[in-house]
Amino acid sequence: MTDSKTLPKLKPGTLRVIPLGGLGDVGRNMAAFEIDGQIALVDCGVLFPEDQHPGVDLILPALNYLDDRLDDIVALVLTHGHEDHIGAVPYLLRKRSDIPVYGSKLTLALVRNKLKEHRIRNTVLNQVKEGERLTQGAFDFEFIAVNHSIPDALAVAIRTAAGTVLHTGDFKMDQLPLDGRITDLRAFARLAEEGIDLFMSDSTNSEVPGFTTPEKDVEPAIARVFDQARQKLIVACFASHVHRVQQVLNMAVKHGRKVVYVGRSMVRNMATARELGYLKVPADTLIELKDIDKYPEDRVVIVSTGSQGEPLAALSRIANKEHPVIEVAPGDVVLLASSLIPGNENSVYRVINGLSKLGAQVVHKGNALVHVSGHASAGELLYCYNILTPKNVMPVHGEIRHLIANAKLAISTGVPADRVIVAEDGDAVDLANGRARKVGRIDASYIFVDGSTVGDISESLTDRMILGEEGFISVVSVVSLHNKELLSGPEINARGFAEDPSVFDDVRRQVADALVKALKEGVDDTYRLQQVTRRVMGAWVSKRLRRRPMIVPVVVTT
Repeated sequence: MTDSKTLPKLKPGTLRVIPLGGLGDVGRNMAAFEIDGQIALVDCGVLFPEDQHPGVDLILPALNYLDDRLDDIVALVLTHGHEDHIGAVPYLLRKRSDIPVYGSKLTLALVRNKLKEHRIRNTVLNQVKEGERLTQGAFDFEFIAVNHSIPDALAVAIRTAAGTVLHTGDFKMDQLPLDGRITDLRAFARLAEEGIDLFMSDSTNSEVPGFTTPEKDVEPAIARVFDQARQKLIVACFASHVHRVQQVLNMAVKHGRKVVYVGRSMVRNMATARELGYLKVPADTLIELKDIDKYPEDRVVIVSTGSQGEPLAALSRIANKEHPVIEVAPGDVVLLASSLIPGNENSVYRVINGLSKLGAQVVHKGNALVHVSGHASAGELLYCYNILTPKNVMPVHGEIRHLIANAKLAISTGVPADRVIVAEDGDAVDLANGRARKVGRIDASYIFVDGSTVGDISESLTDRMILGEEGFISVVSVVSLHNKELLSGPEINARGFAEDPSVFDDVRRQVADALVKALKEGVDDTYRLQQVTRRVMGAWVSKRLRRRPMIVPVVVTT
């Protein structure tokens, strides 16, 4: 695979764009823009692990590409405050804490909380808002209001000597948003008159026809849930979805219920949103979790994290009867006011099943209109292409099918097919003389966060998956090298096998015979005797049990 050292040399006045994450996944969004030796970054998010990543906490974008170029970074621009766009900021700033960071008021407040948790100081956070324009090094940034499922989202136009790029971040075109802040299509049109050389557009909903449902249309379904709830009511949503929490607060007041936040990120984010004026909390509405037992169950609504089935989040702990305070009983109602992030389906259904088993009625997007997407559907994207008439298009943010669908939309509006680039993470795209072309590729593999470890733990992941799916066998033997005989064992201990331990009696004799044979043939080092044990054990278990477990042979010599 091509790396940064073997990419074609970047010519003066040419802009190189390299997605470091977010193209092929719904997460870890990040892109690097380089011109004349200077680099600007847009977003720095995380991807949450799936079942094939046991023990992994987070997955980062390809930050290692920047290790040799940290001093060349002139700006990190954040489009909005969702984890898949800001979650990796602390890991970047660990490498160089004084990289200038630009974002809206709410976005920077959420970032500031993260940096505090990671104990990162000496940061340079610069607040910007829609309509502002600033120059940093070789880059001229203009910030444009866009509507999304979190307040204060921004698109960014990047003017360079090579041309102008418009990066939408995540956006939609809700014409009746709850906060009254619509996507600024007038600014889009003005940029179109100036000329857009490369359009990088959110692809998440590109397969969905028509227009994304307005947020206000969710309110009737939420109202029905409140009307029908006679006992405990739990609402789970994203800890960043200020608009949804506002709807729940308003409905709680209407129905005479107090509100309690559950989950550390929910408590922290809503406090931040309230402090900055994005969340309006009616007086005498919030209560502390420790005071919940002072109120009847039908007078409280619990707003919880865990709508994606995260194992350690509050809702999962409630479903598993592991929460220290909150229990679910027959007749309780749980509302999952969120969509399914691709890859989280099994985790979410596991939580739904757990809650249902406890007798709760679970209302979710599959059986009620309790959530709408924060991303533009195909109809909205077509409007953008027709307004912007970009010279080149590079779809971003989405799985490969989303990127391809978005590319087809661009082509349908008249963008030449050879100017629509379906890129993957790590593809290097150069923009020069009004034309964008792929020129090479870097390694943009996953970087795993496993506790305090950050980096390549692929070997460890392989071991964990084998342990989880195929089992574990240890084989302990004691031999005398002097007398060339087996003194004890082999003792076989297996984990992850349903078979009776006596099933290993046959292979125990085979291992013993193989060890004695090797000793008599002059094998006198522990490593080779362990290899004999592993070979015999592996062949037997593969043939007899159709398994490929982790085998740990131990040979003690005297």
